Amino acid sequence: MNIALISASSRKNSNSLRFVKYMQTVLAESGQHEISIVDFEQYDIPFVGQGSVKKDTLTPFQQELINAWNSADLVFFALPEYNWTAPPQATNTIHQLGGPAFKHLFENKVFAMVGVSTGRGGRQPALDMTTVVSKIISFTNSYSIVSPKLYESHETEQNLDENGQFKGHAVYEHTAKAFADYTLNVAQRWLQPNLVEAK
Repeated sequence: MNIALISASSRKNSNSLRFVKYMQTVLAESGQHEISIVDFEQYDIPFVGQGSVKKDTLTPFQQELINAWNSADLVFFALPEYNWTAPPQATNTIHQLGGPAFKHLFENKVFAMVGVSTGRGGRQPALDMTTVVSKIISFTNSYSIVSPKLYESHETEQNLDENGQFKGHAVYEHTAKAFADYTLNVAQRWLQPNLVEAK
């Protein structure tokens, strides 16, 4: 399975990036997946009303994001919690790419949402992105799904170091791996016919 891990924080060395690096390690344990990471540190998608994304003039960041997302069967979004909601860069990305020109990004995919917090938070950004992505899937008449199980990365800095290596409480490790296993199971069930055809 091809998997894209998207760190939707524009901060350098963000907690969201820590999480996707950790998830890369977790998912790589089986040795059965192709995994790519996209970091929003170089984010340059114009905000709605100030410009648009054009397929023939993509910036390096836009090209990296779209290529990784397009190639993926399973797309994880790790979303920092800003004032109890998803960061504007994340929702703007969905708004800008959620039209006919990029419909393929919402076709035959499974999406998974992770809310990242320095404290005991993260649920709301994951729920907000679930709503927005589900609406775009419906609006574009695509056949994809957002996995119903989301993950709240609590106290991320206490549990993961800057390289995404686990260093924290056993409960964090257990729940993160359970989330990964559940998400892979959903993806395999949803994508089974396509994965079989691709072999």
